[in-house]
Amino acid sequence: MSNIAIFKQKDSVVATGKRELSELGKSLASSTVFRRIQTNTNGTFKRMVNGEQVGNAVRGEINVVIVHALPEVSRIYYKDKFDPNKEATLPNCWSNLGDKPEASASDKQHTNCADCPMNIKGSGDTGGRACRYQRRIAVMLADDPSGDVYQFNIPAKSLFGKGTGNVHPFESYVKFLLANGESPDTVVTNISYDLNADSMQLLFSPLRNLNDEEYLMVQTAQARPEIKSYTALTVAQTDGVKKQPASATVAPIKTAAPSAPDEPTKRADKKAETRPAAKSLADVVDAWGADD
Repeated sequence: MSNIAIFKQKDSVVATGKRELSELGKSLASSTVFRRIQTNTNGTFKRMVNGEQVGNAVRGEINVVIVHALPEVSRIYYKDKFDPNKEATLPNCWSNLGDKPEASASDKQHTNCADCPMNIKGSGDTGGRACRYQRRIAVMLADDPSGDVYQFNIPAKSLFGKGTGNVHPFESYVKFLLANGESPDTVVTNISYDLNADSMQLLFSPLRNLNDEEYLMVQTAQARPEIKSYTALTVAQTDGVKKQPASATVAPIKTAAPSAPDEPTKRADKKAETRPAAKSLADVVDAWGADD
């Protein structure tokens, strides 16, 4: 029960027994509170609520229950190099399911992700792809009776690769669970930093099955309206970032309409058709790895 004095009055309309938040309360809470678990280069995890740290950081590893994830890996592209001293902007282009740009992307790079020039190896500053893979999952902290849900951002380097035994990168971890007749939302998952990696990378492993009470909490969380917004790259709505990138004024690439066969067409100027390469493509630092 609440410790607020008004709820201890004898003539209060609130019953003395424990009562769950009403549907109205849940809808208001979901629209005003945003929670995420932030990872950091010093090997710690921080609980963030509306951009402010809550409690002490946890070093090394945490135990969670995965309650929601999109069926495919997302893509996100920033044209400008990340600068921690500048105001954060929206990405130029992104795709929740990694197939085509979202309608709200201001600077779409192509009509589909498979053929996009930013998806070609070597298009990025370090020889990789300029458009990065990213996954956002919704998790609950294991052994947390509140049932609060947090967004957790998984960087590209922690998504792919092969695991060893029970320990895997995320995509391999999900396949490992399914191959053994389990689902991500039926087990407690340990997330830890890979101490053998040269850069910050995360590893995932199963600890135990959920008990009936825990699974009921998962089902309750999965019914909440904010769950999908925690996993989709809605960007401004979840990160509080609204500023458009400076290069957003560039017209999106469009598929040229075929010329009429009976009309002579002027030979296209290749220089005019060629999209100028960006001077420095984004080496994006994912939202999970930086303070708000």
